[in-house]
Amino acid sequence: MEVKKILEKSTLFRGLSEEDLSRLAGIALLRSYDKGGVIFSAEEEARGFYLVAEGMVKIYRLSARGRQQTLHILGPGEAFAEAALFSGSRYPAWAEALTPARVLFFPREAFLDLIRRRPELALNMLALLSLRLRTMAALVDSLSLKEVPERLAAYLLYLLEHRGPEFELEIPKGELAALLGTVPETLSRVLSRFSEEGLIQVSGRQIRILDQEGLRRIGRG
Repeated sequence: MEVKKILEKSTLFRGLSEEDLSRLAGIALLRSYDKGGVIFSAEEEARGFYLVAEGMVKIYRLSARGRQQTLHILGPGEAFAEAALFSGSRYPAWAEALTPARVLFFPREAFLDLIRRRPELALNMLALLSLRLRTMAALVDSLSLKEVPERLAAYLLYLLEHRGPEFELEIPKGELAALLGTVPETLSRVLSRFSEEGLIQVSGRQIRILDQEGLRRIGRG
């Protein structure tokens, strides 16, 4: 019953029938990780995909020099490594519990067998993969063509759209810096500058957007 409730709240499986949710719950495995626990590593055999039930998960790559580039930070209801279903190869990145977390694991063969019998289950997944591809394209564009203030402005506007004008940063500033392709010191300087210019108000992790148009001008470069 607990697994089924998790599925009902997920973006990936929203709108499915009770019967289909029960089938999914029947193949899902609930796993727990401490903060910093590695869920899978790059080049590990892709045996299935995951859905965050509680906590937060970070997806990242490591360069040859060991520099970390955060690709995604995911919260409850969000799926990851779903491309492994179709490639059947190896995970292209690392997944780590950013906080104590619980995730649902869907074994590849069991899920594919379910899709063969219920093809409509694949429709939501295809939509999610399309969205993830657009997100990755935007990340590449941002990291290669935009400066840190533009990246931060775009990220704050994204949070504004999804959470309203006042919200709490759910991740440490160090992790946010990695997501934006910079270092914590630079991120702190840009946040301070935005605050001094009256674009935002910052109190610890709490941020209030004061000037949406000003952020949009910066985000457009």
